[in-house]
Amino acid sequence: MALKPSLEELPELAKEVFKENKKFFQKLKKKTPKNLDYIVHETHDEVFEKIDCLTCASCCKTTSPIFTEKDIKRISKHYRMKEIQFIEQYLERDEDDFMVLKQAPCSFLDEVDNTCTIYDVRPKACSEYPHTNRRKFIQLTDLTLKNTEICPAVYNIVEAMKEKIKI
Repeated sequence: MALKPSLEELPELAKEVFKENKKFFQKLKKKTPKNLDYIVHETHDEVFEKIDCLTCASCCKTTSPIFTEKDIKRISKHYRMKEIQFIEQYLERDEDDFMVLKQAPCSFLDEVDNTCTIYDVRPKACSEYPHTNRRKFIQLTDLTLKNTEICPAVYNIVEAMKEKIKI
C-alpha cells in the first residue's frame, strides 16, 4: 500500500496539525482514559497492517536512535570490534549527552531495499520505534508529536486517535 501521506507531504501536513495535536495531547494528559494504552495499541496495529516500513525508512534516513551501553556492547560484539572503536567510528554525544549516530542516513541502512544490516542486534530504540505500542503511552506524547513529522504511521495513528477519543 502507498503511504498516506507521502513522505513529501508529511512535514507540511504534520506542521498544519501540530497545534491541534498538541492540544489533543494536553487534554489527554488532563483526562486520560483508563484504556488509553489499549486504544493506542489497537490503533497502532490497525495502521501497521496497511503500512510497510520498508517502503519508507524515513526514521532511518533522517534521525538517529539513542544507543545505550547495552546496544553498543551488542553491536560492537556483532562486528567483532572493541566498543571504543565502534563508538569512534559511528557515534557521537548529542546536546542531551546521548550517544547517537554521527551521520544520517543511518550507517546500517541498506539504501537499496531499506533494510537494516544489523536488524537482529539493532538498538533498542529502533526495535521500539515509533513507540506507539509501548505501555504508558501518555508519557510519550511529546515524542509522538515529534514523530508525526518523521513517520507516516505515527501521523495516521494520531489522526485515528483523535477520531476514537473525543475529549
